[in-house]
Amino acid sequence: MSWFGLGKKRSKFGRWLDSKGIKQEEIRKRTKLGNGTITSLCNDDDYTPKISTWVKVQRALKSMGYDVDRDKFFDL
Repeated sequence: MSWFGLGKKRSKFGRWLDSKGIKQEEIRKRTKLGNGTITSLCNDDDYTPKISTWVKVQRALKSMGYDVDRDKFFDL
């Protein structure tokens, strides 16, 4: 039985990853960002990533076939 996501507070970005079946670990590996940064991206609704951070995430997602804009997930 999978408890994935049960009771976790997720940000818009985290929920989007979940809906696509993308694991945080996959994003972390592809971006080489730290665990804390990835956790904030995925779980903290108040977190707004630096442009340089989002560029790494956006490139990783693009390499996986996804084209998304930062303003879809984060208040700028």
